[in-house]
Amino acid sequence: MAIDQEKDLQGSGGRLDRIRAVMRSNPLLYTTWRIGVFTVGATVLVAGVLMMVLPGPGILAIVVGFAILATEFVWAQRALGKAKAAAERAKEKALDPRTRRRNLALAILAGLLVAAALVAYLYVVGPELPWRADWSRINTT
Repeated sequence: MAIDQEKDLQGSGGRLDRIRAVMRSNPLLYTTWRIGVFTVGATVLVAGVLMMVLPGPGILAIVVGFAILATEFVWAQRALGKAKAAAERAKEKALDPRTRRRNLALAILAGLLVAAALVAYLYVVGPELPWRADWSRINTT
């Protein structure tokens, strides 16, 4: 970490600042601390990436993981800054009236397609669950 950035991290001289100063003065303790921060931050970050495809708040976990890593690593501070800027751009784009109208129209169209598929299923099969339906009575020719 650069010297000027360490000065930015130092606060008003409270208890935590004194503890961090002691840790930074002992290379073994400081390296152990950074490994611990990296392990926790990387774990939360990987969990967030997994939650992008699994159920859970993936974006939130990714941001929290970068925030944990940013307490000790400059590269994570830069990545967190870029992520915040991208989130701000996405928010502005989502609040754009044209984009909102387009998304609403697409949602209505998708709802109508799902409703049409459900009506077609009920017409062909009836009110039976797919795994209990008698598929042999359906004429495929």
